[in-house]
Amino acid sequence: MSAVEMRAYRGTPLFSAGFRPFFLFGALWAGLAVPAWAFAYLLGGGMLWGLPGRDWHVHEMLFGYLAAVIAGFLLTAVPNWTGRLPVTGRALMGLFGLWVIGRIAMLLQARLGVLAAVLDSLFLVVFAAVIWREVLTGRNWRNLPVCAIVTVFAAANVGLHLRAQHPDLASVCERLALGAPAMLIAVIGGRVVPSFTLNWLAQSKAAATPAPRGWFDQAVLAITGLAFAVWIALPESRAAGVLLVAAGPANLARLARWRGLATGREALVWILHAGYFWLSAALLLIGLSVLVPSVVPSSSGVHALTAGAFGVMTLAMMTRASLGHLGRPRTADRKTLLIYLAVNAAALVRVLAPMLASLQPVLLGVSAALWCLAFVGFAGAYGPMLLSPRVRT
Repeated sequence: MSAVEMRAYRGTPLFSAGFRPFFLFGALWAGLAVPAWAFAYLLGGGMLWGLPGRDWHVHEMLFGYLAAVIAGFLLTAVPNWTGRLPVTGRALMGLFGLWVIGRIAMLLQARLGVLAAVLDSLFLVVFAAVIWREVLTGRNWRNLPVCAIVTVFAAANVGLHLRAQHPDLASVCERLALGAPAMLIAVIGGRVVPSFTLNWLAQSKAAATPAPRGWFDQAVLAITGLAFAVWIALPESRAAGVLLVAAGPANLARLARWRGLATGREALVWILHAGYFWLSAALLLIGLSVLVPSVVPSSSGVHALTAGAFGVMTLAMMTRASLGHLGRPRTADRKTLLIYLAVNAAALVRVLAPMLASLQPVLLGVSAALWCLAFVGFAGAYGPMLLSPRVRT
C-alpha cells in the first residue's frame, strides 16, 4: 500500500493496512503465550486452560502468532506483487476478527469442544481464499507456490484439531505446520534477503554484491522441499535425516552468497541473514536428531526452527515492513537492536536447554523471559506508530 493510499484512507488507522493489526497483536500474543506456557510447564503441572499445555503451546505458536505475522506480511506484499488494491477497512477488520475469535476459542477449548476447532480453523481457511483470489485475479503466476504453502498451512491446522480422534494424522500435521512456513522462509527469504542486501550495499557504495538467483538457488529449494517432505511423512527414517543434514549446509552456502557479513553496520539488514542462518541450523539439527538422537535432542532442532528461524525472521520482517510502509527511516534504533538481540538469545538458550538437562528448567525460564522481552518490546516500540494515523513520506 502506497503512502498516498494510506493517507487517503479515512477509517480506523489500525485497519488501513494488513500489517498494522496482525503485526501488533501477533507480537503481543507471542509475548504473552510463551511465558504462560513456561509457567504451566514449570509450575502448573503441564496443564493450561484445562488442556495439555504442550498442545496449546504448539498450536498457538504456529496458528496464533505465526499465522498472524504471515497474514500481515502477505496482505502487505500481495498488493505489490499483483498491482491490486490492498484489503483494508471492514474486510480487514473481519479477517482480523476471525483471528481474534480463534484465539478466544482456543482459550475456551475445554468448554467449547468441536466448536472451538471450527471457529479457530476459519481464519486460515478464509485467509488462504483471499490470497488465492488476489494472486489469481492479478494473474501473478509466480506466486502460486506461496498460495499453495498457505493452503497447506491452513489444512495442517484443521488436521491438528483431530489429535484426539486421529493422533497419527495430528503428528503429521504438526510437522506439516513446521515445514510449510519454513518453506515460505526459503522461498520468500531467497528473494527479499539478497534484494534488501543489494539495496543497502549499493547505498553504502560497497564493493560486495549478493550473487544473482540462479540454478543453485533452485537446487537448494528442491533439496529443502524434499527433505521436509520426507521428514513429514517418515520422521524417523534415515533418508529424512540424511536429506535434512544435506539441506542445512546447502542453505548455509546459499546464505553465504548473499554477502551478509558486509552488512554488519545495519542491524535492519543483518537480522534477515540471521533469520535465514537459523533456518540452515534448524535443518541440520533436526537431521542430526533423526540420525543421532542420543547426541542431538529433537526438541533442539524443532526450536532452532520455531524460536530461531520463525522468531528471528518474523521480527526482522515486522520491523522492516513497519518502518518502510509507515515512511520511517529504514534503520535500526537502539530499541530495535535490543529486540533483535533478545530474540536471538531466546532462541539460542531454548536450543541449548534440552542438551543441559540439569539446567533445563532455569534455561526454559530464561528463554521465555527473553522471548517476551523481544515481542512485547516490539509492541511497545512499534505499537504507537502502527496505531498512528500519520504516514510519513
